[in-house]
Amino acid sequence: MARKQSIAVGLDIGSAWVRLVALSADGGLVRFRGHAAVPSRGWHRGQLADQSAVAEAVRAAVRAAEAACEEHIGSAVVGVGGPGVRAQQGRGLYEFGRRRPIDHGDMVYAVELAAKARLEAGRLLLQVLAQDFTVDGQQPMLHPLNIECQRLEAHALLITASAQEHQALVSAVNQASLRVEETVFEPMAAAYASILGGERGGGVALVDIGAHSTNAVYYDGDAMLYAIGMPVSGDHFTRDVGEVKALSFDEAERLKLAHGCALLGLTADNIIIELPAEMGRPGREISRRELIETLEARAMQIFELVERFRIHNARDLPLREGVVLVGGASQLEGMVEVAERVLGCPARLGFPRGIAEWPEELMTPVWTTAAGLAMYSARLQARKQAKPGGPTLWSLFTGKS
Repeated sequence: MARKQSIAVGLDIGSAWVRLVALSADGGLVRFRGHAAVPSRGWHRGQLADQSAVAEAVRAAVRAAEAACEEHIGSAVVGVGGPGVRAQQGRGLYEFGRRRPIDHGDMVYAVELAAKARLEAGRLLLQVLAQDFTVDGQQPMLHPLNIECQRLEAHALLITASAQEHQALVSAVNQASLRVEETVFEPMAAAYASILGGERGGGVALVDIGAHSTNAVYYDGDAMLYAIGMPVSGDHFTRDVGEVKALSFDEAERLKLAHGCALLGLTADNIIIELPAEMGRPGREISRRELIETLEARAMQIFELVERFRIHNARDLPLREGVVLVGGASQLEGMVEVAERVLGCPARLGFPRGIAEWPEELMTPVWTTAAGLAMYSARLQARKQAKPGGPTLWSLFTGKS
C-alpha cells in the first residue's frame, strides 16, 4: 500500500488578503496541491482589531483550500510581519572545561545559550538564527565542527515580535480550528521560496512590500545578518496619490493600479489622465508626470531605508547577488529599477521556486511568502519524521545537519 503523503500548509495572513498554500510532501519532493485567497478582515491600518473577523477569513481560506486539494487541513505554519518585528544580537559562551573536538550538539547548545539574551519587556522570541562561531577567541567561522578547543562562542540573530500581537494572531488562527505548527517571519519564508542557497553567498537582501508594512532580511551566505519591519508600505503609495488630488483611498488605488509607475522616464509621462465625475463632484484631471513623481518619492524612501539598515545594521554587507522584491506593492512598474538605482545592485521580483506543478497563474511575488511558509511546513514534517527531537536551530533553514 502506498504511503499517504502529508499535507504541508502555509498561511499568509495579510491585512488585505489571506493566502493559503497546500503542498504534498514526500521525501525531498514538494508538490502543489491547492491554494486559496480571500479578502482579509479584522485589521485596521496593519493592526489586528477584530480577532473573530480574522478567524472567519482564515476559516474561509481553509474551506476553499480543502475543496481544492480534497484533503483535511488541520494545521499550518503562519507568517508574522509588520513594523513591530525587530532583531537583536545574541551571544552564547560555552566553556568545555577541557580541550576537545566540537560536535554538532555543542554548536546547537551554544546557539541556545545565545537565545537566552535579555529581551525588551513585552517581546517574544520569534526566530533564532545562528550567524557564526568563535573558537578560543580566534576569528569567527561558520562551521567549526570537529575543531579542538576549550571555549566555543556562538553569535546569533534573534528576531522578536510583540508578544501581545503575536498571541492575538495565534489565537485568531486557533479560533478558526487550525493548529499553528510554528510562526515564521514572513520575509524569511519568502527568501526560502525564492532564493537558492548558492545565490546567498555574495550577499543578498529580500524586501517584502505589503499593504501595511515593509519587511526586509539580509543574508551573507547561510547567515542572516539583520531583519527589520518598517512602517512604510504599499498603502502609503495610495495615500500619497490621494493627497495630491484630494482623492478617496479607493479612487487613488484605482489610479495607481491603472496608470502608476515608480520611476519617471521609464514610461510615457506627458499625458493627462481624466478622473471620472462622482456624485456631487465634477470630473478632474491629473498629469501622469505628477502621479509618477509622487509614487517615485515614496519608492525612493523605502529603498533608502533598506540601504540605511544595510549600512548600519547588516555590517555594510555588499549585495553582490542583489535584492529580491516580493509583496503586492513590488509589482508596481518601476520598483525593480528604483531598487537598482538606490541600492546600486541587481534587483528582481521573487517568485516561488522548487515546487512541482506550481500553477503559472500563481507565479507572482504576492504568493511567494505563502509558498515559503508551506515549504517550511514540509521541512518541519520531514525533520520530525527523520529525527524525533525535531529540527535544530542551526539546520532548519540552512539545510545543514
